Amino acid sequence: MKELISWEDFSKIDIRVGTIIKVQDFPEVRNPAFKLQIDFGEEIGVKKTSAQITKLYNQEDLLGKQVTAVVNFPKKQIANFMSECLILGAVDNKNVTLLQPTSAVENGLKIS
Repeated sequence: MKELISWEDFSKIDIRVGTIIKVQDFPEVRNPAFKLQIDFGEEIGVKKTSAQITKLYNQEDLLGKQVTAVVNFPKKQIANFMSECLILGAVDNKNVTLLQPTSAVENGLKIS
């Protein structure tokens, strides 16, 4: 288990629900990954990210899927791509299972 954090620390993390609207292969990276565009609704808009989720998902499965992501990290350069959010998943070795709502919700809703 990692170091305990305070409620104040947790409150700084902005986790939202968004819908994947575009999926592309990302051959420029060492580990297989997809480039994703996720719609987080009117307030936040569309953000880009990359995700090493090719073992359990294909492009067709991902398109239109709602996911959860941290939207207030600084941008991060990954190869020739600028990632703008961090999609959340349960990690078992190299298998990542995406965290998602059990029913459709409005894009941009906060996770708390």
